[in-house]
Amino acid sequence: MDKLTEIMAHTREQLAPRLRPVSEAELARFGERPRTGPGFIESLAKAPGLGVIAEIKRRSPSAGQIAELPDAEEQARKYLNAEADAISVLTDEKYFGGSLKDLWTVTDFIGDHRRSTPCLRKDFMVHPIQVLEAAEAGARCILIIVRALKDDEIARLSDAAGLAGLDTLYEIHTAPELERALRFEPEMIGVNNRDLARFRTDLAFSEELIPQIPRDILAVSESGIFTPEDGMRVFEAGAKAVLIGEALMKQEDPGQLVSALHELE
Repeated sequence: MDKLTEIMAHTREQLAPRLRPVSEAELARFGERPRTGPGFIESLAKAPGLGVIAEIKRRSPSAGQIAELPDAEEQARKYLNAEADAISVLTDEKYFGGSLKDLWTVTDFIGDHRRSTPCLRKDFMVHPIQVLEAAEAGARCILIIVRALKDDEIARLSDAAGLAGLDTLYEIHTAPELERALRFEPEMIGVNNRDLARFRTDLAFSEELIPQIPRDILAVSESGIFTPEDGMRVFEAGAKAVLIGEALMKQEDPGQLVSALHELE
């Protein structure tokens, strides 16, 4: 069993006790609510240079423990001060040390400080109940890992996100996965430079796949970005944004890297 298969099996097992049908009306109530500030895709699209999705991540299967973080609020404060364009909040507990509480904490903090930085619920999505949870917690975007799901599961999650007024980041790692993602008319596709089967990272995946993404779709390079030079590699390949966790979590002042990526041209 590869790591992604293991994680998905655990997710389905943990989710089972709270599964229930989710009605279109439940989701649509969130989609009909007035929102302030830009959506997730809009925030990245209008960013100078490379848009930055700054990730709150305590640990990972590949890196182990990344940072001691008793409360997600302090990291959110650093990212707001760094002028990150969006924030990704990992809500998987077993493998990444996150929780839905982290997402609530971050979105409440953003609102309390009259900011409108949009948040992604970063998790292993399998059922519309998770989309509803994301909307309830104030997320503006969900993640769909194409490799981990069947087409009918992707369609259900995509439809649920649309009803709830959430953007969707379709994550791919191979050309066949890109072909599958394109069937769902995505507005944003992320290339994960980390092989989720073996957790090895190589920016060459972005360099190969991003040029194949239609230009009207916002392309995101995920994982393996540690320096402005790394950012330049994926920027030249056509990325409009990057998702960065480990590098920013380990920096006392994440603003230096964020600023350098915003200045790329």
